[in-house]
Amino acid sequence: MTDYMNLSEADLRQYVITHPDDEDAFQHYLSIMRAKPGRVVVATPEQLEAELRKRLAS
Repeated sequence: MTDYMNLSEADLRQYVITHPDDEDAFQHYLSIMRAKPGRVVVATPEQLEAELRKRLAS
């Protein structure tokens, strides 16, 4: 078992890609991605479109 908690972001990304069944590692990677400043998480195509329009208007 890999200690994914101590991997660099790039190594964790590669680990998640090569171990798609490791849900804990995937959730850890998502928490890192969501914690980055400026990241926007959208759940629907409508939210994506609204976010893109907002950014293009700026």
